Amino acid sequence: MAASIIETCHVACSANRTPNVVSWGRGGTIAFGTCNSVALYDPQERRVVALLNGHKGRVNAVQWVHKKDDAPECHVVSGGSDNRIILWEDQRGKFVQSVECKGHTGPVSAVDAIYTQDSKVLVASSSSDSTVRLWLCSDNNEAECLHNVSFGSSFMMNVSLALLPGTTVPILACGGDDSRVHLYVQESGQLQRAMSLPGHEDWVRGVKWACAGGELLLASCSQDSLIRVWRLCAKSGTDTRTEDDHSLIKMKEDVFEVKDRGMVAVFAVSLETVLAGHENWVYGVHWQPPVYKGGELQQPLVLLSASMDKTMIIWAPEEGSGVWVEQVRVGEVGGNTLGFYGCQMSADGSMILAHAFHGALHLWCKDQNKEGEWRPGVVISGHFNAVQDLSWDPEGEFILSVGSDQTTRLFTPWRKQDAKQATWHEISRPQIHGYDLQCLTMVGRFQFVSGADEKVLRVFQAPRNFVENFANISGISKEKLLQSSGLASLPEGASTPALGLSNKAVFQGDLVPKTAEEEEQFSSISAQYQESYFHPLSLTEPPPEDDLLQNTLWPEVQKLYGHGFEMFCLASESTRTLVASACKASKAEHAAVLLWSTATWRQLQALPYHTLTVTQMAFSPDAKFLLAVSRDRTWSLWRRKLPTPEEPEPLFSLCAHTDKDTAMHSRIIWSCDWSPDSKYFVTSSRDKKVIVWGLCMPESSEEPAIPLEVTPRSSVLDVGDSATAVAFCPSVCSDSSYLLAVGLECGRILLYRWRPGQEGAAGRDWISCGGTDTVQSHTLAVKRLRWRPRAGQAGLENSEMDGPSDTERKLEEKSSWVQLASASADHSVKIFNINKWALYHRHH
Repeated sequence: MAASIIETCHVACSANRTPNVVSWGRGGTIAFGTCNSVALYDPQERRVVALLNGHKGRVNAVQWVHKKDDAPECHVVSGGSDNRIILWEDQRGKFVQSVECKGHTGPVSAVDAIYTQDSKVLVASSSSDSTVRLWLCSDNNEAECLHNVSFGSSFMMNVSLALLPGTTVPILACGGDDSRVHLYVQESGQLQRAMSLPGHEDWVRGVKWACAGGELLLASCSQDSLIRVWRLCAKSGTDTRTEDDHSLIKMKEDVFEVKDRGMVAVFAVSLETVLAGHENWVYGVHWQPPVYKGGELQQPLVLLSASMDKTMIIWAPEEGSGVWVEQVRVGEVGGNTLGFYGCQMSADGSMILAHAFHGALHLWCKDQNKEGEWRPGVVISGHFNAVQDLSWDPEGEFILSVGSDQTTRLFTPWRKQDAKQATWHEISRPQIHGYDLQCLTMVGRFQFVSGADEKVLRVFQAPRNFVENFANISGISKEKLLQSSGLASLPEGASTPALGLSNKAVFQGDLVPKTAEEEEQFSSISAQYQESYFHPLSLTEPPPEDDLLQNTLWPEVQKLYGHGFEMFCLASESTRTLVASACKASKAEHAAVLLWSTATWRQLQALPYHTLTVTQMAFSPDAKFLLAVSRDRTWSLWRRKLPTPEEPEPLFSLCAHTDKDTAMHSRIIWSCDWSPDSKYFVTSSRDKKVIVWGLCMPESSEEPAIPLEVTPRSSVLDVGDSATAVAFCPSVCSDSSYLLAVGLECGRILLYRWRPGQEGAAGRDWISCGGTDTVQSHTLAVKRLRWRPRAGQAGLENSEMDGPSDTERKLEEKSSWVQLASASADHSVKIFNINKWALYHRHH
């Protein structure tokens, strides 16, 4: 098994931006759709325990199939933009694809499922093809579409299934854009419309059944900002005669009949209550899961709702009067975000979860000490669109990533006081931009340059607040970090002006609270619109989304102008004096690589050679060479001239390149990297080829001749799919072979060992060392691969909690493990632990 070689250490991802995409299981696991996968997240361990890959389009709806006795579920159902519904089944602790329901002609937007009497799974689904379908999934992995209800030109936003009390008859509730709640009952396999419940004045966004003591309660929520709760109960034959009594004031009830096992049952539906409290569209409602009381399951009368007004409300009837009232309200107050798409409650009712328009999960936990108090909890976060680039910090303690969701995020391992294992968390969001971000490079530990779909490069520097918090988390002394960054005069933090794109520094003096007199006098109009929303954080645990949005930005210290089109790639070298940048180009004049000095941020040089976009660049580890690969299917190698007293600035000149005749790649070259000893470099291309090239350096110390002779040193490796990313492992294997990772367009990551000096043997210089399996792989193209600059695992080394006995074991472990980070178009950043020792011995 390749599993022991590659372990998934962390997955950073976020929920898709659709209403029905999160479901909290009775076993404690949260299932949510992220891009084309379903993530299973354990909120106690704070990590993704599994990714279910099967959909070919975005997952829009996820629902656990709850058991009668509320034991942990063994089925979860998901619907996607690929028009399919998949039922996943737990087999020996792993969820696998069990049944696929095909038939919808448009994206599936909502799913629900229950068990029938004979423990088959009954699934209801709604789609933008204006139909609601009912499916029966049997044990032999086949799905039968029992019925298909067409709604003409209207759409159903949500569906909910339950069994009618005392019968085996399923009842289906649908809510949609006709502002009504429709009830259907299943008779002889077909769905019959029982009734439509009017009342809402805008689209119905959510419907949910709950079974409470022989009756059903149905909650529906709508864009009219209201929630309605309906009660459905069985009527016995004697009840119907009292209708002549006009002196009684009663709620109007609607009656329908159902045939079940030869009997006719009559059910009545009446409006229980209307809940007003939200100030914007209500997207989601969720009943508190049943709890055991006195040995039997009871449904608490507690309803959770989530709205676009950025709040969640817990509703319950008052004890004396039975009137439904708002018990708790949680949510963000400020920020420039939109509101919540849906809500869930944990099995014991102690935690509530919402997912927001920007893919973020928001968790609140009940405060055990204070009655009725809820506080934000730690939960997973990640990009909500394609991740384009990532970089380790030079010491290998944290990762920065940028994505098309216009954010730069910083992830680092965090070890709870009592925990054995560190978990990774986003602790800062240095840049929240107005353009899609494309590339970044670190300059030292606390400075980075990023490029987006604009012509400007932006330079950011960590504020004091981040350095102090990072010191707390990583256990490195604050003084040491501040010294190493040479940043005694750091600003406290940063904030973005209301209409700007640049993060402005906030200094100590800006944080002084105003006195009462100053508050009253608006000296100018600008005083009413306070510039700084930044509040310094003192992190004792990873920050929640609200803090990430406004209190963890890094100030922008410089803008670099020079390119004529949107930025595409960046690189910096090991001595931290140079940054190279390139932009999108369809002509040679725009395809030049620009070099910048990190001391003055002036442009030093333009390096023209390529005719189309330069797709990636890399400086050699010894900082003597710069390599660029391009869409024009060639690469160019630039050598640094030794500085002279007349020209102290480092200048580069072209020393080798391929052209139309000598190019070995026949398609765009996506990626390149250097071997750790600067002797070889590798290129990977859409033509599925990976090639290692070597420099023929003369033995003597004098300047080698230009042009340098550079030849392919490896046989051509065909990896079977477009190779979108490649990276050399920084530590060399013991038999002087090199370890490489290759990322493919299909999302797989392959590992190879390459041994120089075997050119004659076609293909025998490459040894395949396996790769990620279907569960570990990404579902879309791998955009970037980066090895951790040092061996070992981040978060394990500098913890001062270890006793002396741990240290020897750590050293041994450290030498055998290396870490690889990958960024993908499937919105995720993954970190893999790779066991070099196992890999070396298995394939030797």
